[in-house]
Parts: sequence; structure tokens; C-alpha cells
Amino acid sequence: MTQNNGISDSEMPLIEHLKELRDRFVRAALAMAICMLVCFFFYKEIWGFLVGPIIDALHDTQRGELAQLRLLEGIINQLKVAALAGFFCASPIVFYQFWQFIAPALYPKEKHFLLPLALASTVLFLIGSSFGYFVIFDFIFPFLLTVSPEDVKATISIDDALGTTTKLLLGFGLCFQLPVIAFFLGRGGLIDHKDMTQFFRYAVVGIFVIAAFLTPPDPISQFLMAVPLLSLYGFSIIIVWLTHKKGTEPEL
Repeated sequence: MTQNNGISDSEMPLIEHLKELRDRFVRAALAMAICMLVCFFFYKEIWGFLVGPIIDALHDTQRGELAQLRLLEGIINQLKVAALAGFFCASPIVFYQFWQFIAPALYPKEKHFLLPLALASTVLFLIGSSFGYFVIFDFIFPFLLTVSPEDVKATISIDDALGTTTKLLLGFGLCFQLPVIAFFLGRGGLIDHKDMTQFFRYAVVGIFVIAAFLTPPDPISQFLMAVPLLSLYGFSIIIVWLTHKKGTEPEL
């Protein structure tokens, strides 16, 4: 076995793989940093949009108010808002870099799937986040404010408000990646529609566990996340059935 600067040939693929991971991460991080810098100047508008459903719920239920509970909470949340908005703006580049890193797992003739996969990931991520914002938020926040006794007033920190909003937006966006992941695994020959159908009962349990982890600790929000995920799982079965490559060996 030959040596190259003290590194064996068998170790080179791993090193090159790590270098590739580093380069992809740097490019994605740079795109996010640029978008974050731009979004920082629009902090007030973005903040108003993000916590708008919570403020509306507080106003409609008359059960409390937002408050800054720590001295540095304001400036820290400005940075968090800019980072979240920067991620959304840079999401096309982030997903493209991710799929470029995954590219070695595809057959050479399947490389043309990279751009559609990145585009699908971006669109599904935005659809999932939009579903959480425009549909789920209208149910979750009023419910969470009204489950406490009527004589209890909520004092919600801006950090808690932003943290809950961020968790839900990213959670829904990432969970909506299920069809893309299923397509990739199906093309790689790792799963087929029969596997997914037989696994459905376990998928139901797994989806509710994921929903419990990604949502506030109440059954309503967990159910509201689990239902679209189950629908996406069924849609993913159809995708795998239509695109699965029979008789192929995965190169993963």
C-alpha cells in the first residue's frame, strides 16, 4: 500500500469526502451570512411578521402580553430573527449544496436529478413552513393561551415567542421533505412502495413521536402536525411506486 504525505490510498476517499463536506458547508454558511446581514436591516418588519399570530392571539383572547424579561434579550432576538430569515432566503443554496454533497450516491446518469431535487426541497420547505404559519398558528396559539384558568394572565417573553415560532416553522419545513427523501431512497433501491406500505403502522407511531418532539407539549398541535405528515407519507408511497428502480443495486 503506497503512502502519500503519510496518508494511505485507502484513507484518501474519506479525507476527500470530509473536504467536500467542509466546502459545501462553507458555501452554504456564506450564503446564509450574506442573507442574514441583509435581513438584519429589516428586523422590525420580519419580527412583526413572525410573532404576528401570537400578538393576534393575545389580543383576541385578552390573556396576556409579550415582554422582554432579560436585558440582552432584545439584541439577541434581533440576531436570531436575522439568522432565521437569512436561512429562509438562502434555503435554495443550502439545499443545493446538500444535494451536491449527496451526489456521489447517485448513478452518473442520475446526476441531472440534483437541480430538481434542490428545487423540490426548497419548495416543499417553504410550503411546509407556510402551512405551519398560515394554518397551524391560528389554532395553536389561541388554544395554548386559553387552556389556563381565566384569572391567569400570560407574560410571554419575546425569546419564548420567537423560539416557539422558529421551532414550528423549521419543524414543518423539514418534515415536508419526506417526499424528496422517499424519492431519493427509492431511486437508490433502498426502499420500494411495498416496504413503505408494510411499514405504515410503524410510520404512524414514528410520525406522532416526531410531532411530539417538534411541537409544543399539547395534543392539538401534535395532531395538527401528524395529519399532514401522514398524508405526505401516503404521497411518498405513490412517488416511490412510480420512480423506484427495480433490480438496481444502491450505490450509497
